[in-house]
Amino acid sequence: MTDDETQIRTLIERWAKAAHEGDIEGVLADHADDIVMFDVPPPDDGVRGIDRYRETWPPFFVWQQLGACFDLLSLDITAGDDVAFAHALLRCGTEEELRKDPGGRLRLTIGLRKKAGRWVVTHEHHSFPARV
Repeated sequence: MTDDETQIRTLIERWAKAAHEGDIEGVLADHADDIVMFDVPPPDDGVRGIDRYRETWPPFFVWQQLGACFDLLSLDITAGDDVAFAHALLRCGTEEELRKDPGGRLRLTIGLRKKAGRWVVTHEHHSFPARV
C-alpha cells in the first residue's frame, strides 16, 4: 500500500467512525467546500456544497440513536498523484432491517483530490442495491 492509499484509508476510517458516533465536525473534517453527494434519501439530483452536506447528517444521527449500525466492512482505494477514488461496503441498518436482509450492504464510492498536499473528499455516493 502506498503512503497516499494509507492516508486515504485513515481519512475514510475516521469519517466512518465520526458518522457512527454522531460527530458532525469529524464527518466534515476532510471534505471540500464544493463536495457533491448522491445519497440514499432525496434529493435525487444530489447535494452540492459543504453547507448542504452538513444539513443531511442530523437525521442520520437520529436514526443511528435508534440502534442502527454503520460498520465499514471492506475498503478498496486507487490513488494517483492528485486524484483518487475509493469504494467500500458497510453494514448499515437497524437490528430489524438487518434481520430482514442480513446480507444487505450500503455501497459507498468516494472521490478525492489532493490540495496543498492533503487529500479531501470531493464526491460521495451512497446506495443500497434494489431488492426486487
